[in-house]
Amino acid sequence: MIEQDSDPFSERARVRVRGPLQLLGCQYRFESSSRELLEIVDHAYGGLPAHELAGPAPQITIRLRVSAAPRAARRSEPAPIEMLSGGGLLGGATATSNAVIISPEQRSALVVVSPRMLRFPYHTRYELLEFAVFTLAVRVRNLASLHGACVGIGGQGALLMGASGAGKSTVALQCLLAGFEFLSEDSVFLDPTTLQAVGVANFLHVRSNSLRWLTEPRDAARIRKSPTIRRRSGVRKFEVDLRRGGYTLAPAPLRIGSIVFLSARSAGKSSLLRSLTRAQLLRRLVAEQGYAANGPSWPAFERNLNRVQGFELRRGSHPLESTQALRTMLSN
Repeated sequence: MIEQDSDPFSERARVRVRGPLQLLGCQYRFESSSRELLEIVDHAYGGLPAHELAGPAPQITIRLRVSAAPRAARRSEPAPIEMLSGGGLLGGATATSNAVIISPEQRSALVVVSPRMLRFPYHTRYELLEFAVFTLAVRVRNLASLHGACVGIGGQGALLMGASGAGKSTVALQCLLAGFEFLSEDSVFLDPTTLQAVGVANFLHVRSNSLRWLTEPRDAARIRKSPTIRRRSGVRKFEVDLRRGGYTLAPAPLRIGSIVFLSARSAGKSSLLRSLTRAQLLRRLVAEQGYAANGPSWPAFERNLNRVQGFELRRGSHPLESTQALRTMLSN
């Protein structure tokens, strides 16, 4: 039985606040008594363009909490439960637990980080904080969550999709260095009716072997000075902060007019870009975007696909050829 306490869920605990921050068409308020967690929020979302979608921006609250340091327990007993609260939510976790509790109806989330997890800021941000931020935007705004990069020119955007090894990160890097408006490297959130896309253009993750394609030595030198992160798969990448270095971040949502599937196949002497029929586009989207295709926003998105052109982008002799093909496509 849990011992009684005057404030068992720490509902009256003093917290610091970050926000409101305009992200993904919503206004986020982050609350925490942990300086380390708020520093992760600042590192992830500080200094980004404020993207607004049609209608009032929903107000979203995320409470971030570090669970108590583990107490010594008898060998035969599990770790005790600590009661938690935030954003109108109540919960419980052990000192070794990490948890994300989300209520789309209340537009809130409670994120619990164990002391051990806090030693890994990248994983805390990528696996816990982003999970809460992205899931709430999708559910509250009824957005389609798509896995892919997004770049644009003059407010016109292209979604770049492709399996691992297709060269999506390499092409996205070339577009970034060529002055394209950069929206996102990995997660794009689309209003299914207006086809306006929002994202979080905070970082680009680049493998070291992608740098061999860069024509300017100073670009490669700048990226090599970036911190290195390690994925769960063991892959190491440079984490390039796009808010530093004079890169062009999309100042507003991009209107998606084209979806481009990158292919590892060589174009040979043919054109790099090959048009897809609407049926081909839909078939590939369903095959590669299963999460979005099973979401409530998919029927509206599918109805509006006639306003979107589909392409396959095959490889040339250098990624700069792909960049030029995309520039021509977006400029037409």
